[in-house]
Amino acid sequence: MLRIPRFRFNAALGSVFVGIVVAMALLSLVWTPYPPMKVHFTALLKPPSAAHWLGTDKYGHDVLSGVMAGASISLGIACLSVGFAVVLGTALGLLAGYLKGTADRVLMVVSDALLAFPGLLLALGVIVIVGRDHSVGAIVLALGLAYTPSVLRVVRGTVMSVREREYIEASRVIGNSEWKTMVKHVLPNCLAPIIVLATSMLGWVILSESSLSFLGLGAPPEMASWGNMLAAARPYIERAAWLGIAPGLCLAVTLLGINLMGDAIRDRFDPRMEGQR
Repeated sequence: MLRIPRFRFNAALGSVFVGIVVAMALLSLVWTPYPPMKVHFTALLKPPSAAHWLGTDKYGHDVLSGVMAGASISLGIACLSVGFAVVLGTALGLLAGYLKGTADRVLMVVSDALLAFPGLLLALGVIVIVGRDHSVGAIVLALGLAYTPSVLRVVRGTVMSVREREYIEASRVIGNSEWKTMVKHVLPNCLAPIIVLATSMLGWVILSESSLSFLGLGAPPEMASWGNMLAAARPYIERAAWLGIAPGLCLAVTLLGINLMGDAIRDRFDPRMEGQR
């Protein structure tokens, strides 16, 4: 019986889920059935129907249009936040792992102090410091800084292993500077764990952004983000359950797809899976 390797099955299923969400997000940039935040006084709290496939909320907003727009908002904020965390964490991890000494000790003390707080709690603290202006930039900064220490520790550990190998010593012997050796020889050999971590972080950040929006500290209220939609659906959970089911299901499918892809990527870079591949 033909046996499909686990990482291929996870990659295929995760790609389907993530592909659907990404397609929905891209489509919302050019078309939605109704303007996501347009008020329709004649269609307040309407159940799913031919006119509104997923129903409407207390303001007459079309839920399907809001879910589509929320996909682009959540994915956009998550990608920017992860990119910020990966760039900053990789740069600091390279310095800490390669230079060692005082730089390593100072960065690790700061990193350990930040890691003592859960990512969501740390993001809340950053938002309080930078101000609750409900701007996308503040959310990206808060989430990016909250997850930077995780990237820093992974990159530092990888760099400390790579810097002891023979080709790094050979680079120094032929006269390459420390900075050139770091960028040309050390960094490329750290990309695999960075890619795996970034994929996993994408799901964490989407969930954190939705949680912040649910608490009223995330995306601006005028944005149809999934967290805002879930917060608005809470008072109507008994008589208008469709308001929470749609964004909640989209959030669950997105996280499931990202986690499956993360597992597949991790297995792809795992040398113990070489025989199955």
